[in-house]
Amino acid sequence: MKNSESCKIHFAGLFTNNTMIIDILTLFPGMFRGPFEESIIQKARERDLVRINIHNIRDYTHDKHRTADDRPFGGGPGMVMKPEPIFECIEKLRTEKSHVIYLTPQGRRFNQALARKLVRETHLLLLCGHYEGVDERVREALVDEEISIGDYVLTTGAVPAMIVVDAVVRLLPGVLGDAESAVQDSFTENLLDHPHYTRPEIFRGMRVPEVLLSGNHQRIAEWRREQALKRTKKRRPDILEEAKKDESENKID
Repeated sequence: MKNSESCKIHFAGLFTNNTMIIDILTLFPGMFRGPFEESIIQKARERDLVRINIHNIRDYTHDKHRTADDRPFGGGPGMVMKPEPIFECIEKLRTEKSHVIYLTPQGRRFNQALARKLVRETHLLLLCGHYEGVDERVREALVDEEISIGDYVLTTGAVPAMIVVDAVVRLLPGVLGDAESAVQDSFTENLLDHPHYTRPEIFRGMRVPEVLLSGNHQRIAEWRREQALKRTKKRRPDILEEAKKDESENKID
């Protein structure tokens, strides 16, 4: 990726009407070198399922120092991202189909349900917060939704943007080789995923559970469901209440 006037990750070929467009606004475009050029995301780009553009907010400044931040009115520590370049960038990119997201610790916590909601959008515009955040007028006038990836503070919104993109893109139709993989993911039914095993059948004295070798698909499905419930109850009881369970499953330890 070139660190030029408008840093972009793109792929060759014609885009179809089903292509999701993701524009990311950041002060640090160099941080995105690599994450979208490997594995599932790269394959999705090559197959025209998603187009990802990285925009350097400093390209929309108009002074010789390319100033994109300034001291906060009223005093206090840190710097605040200026409104002018952000407004210019978003107004250039935004369409009627755009959904503008600001990555900030103050936002709604990101989860699998939110990823499934976002995958229905055709154009995501992700604004990465930096320093003490953006001028409040950006939030009031431009942002449709604020998202946080957890209750902690990072140095930049670039990493949260990468996480959101990864979680959303893998849900796009045709991205995963086996569509069932996304259906069985952790959190899809407010349950953690069940244990997985592969060859060899015995490794250092540890055996694969017999039920998985039985060929009985109903028994296997029941075992996996039971294991998912047990694991969720032990590790994440906070989400278990929202899982859909029948009466017998409420008694599982």
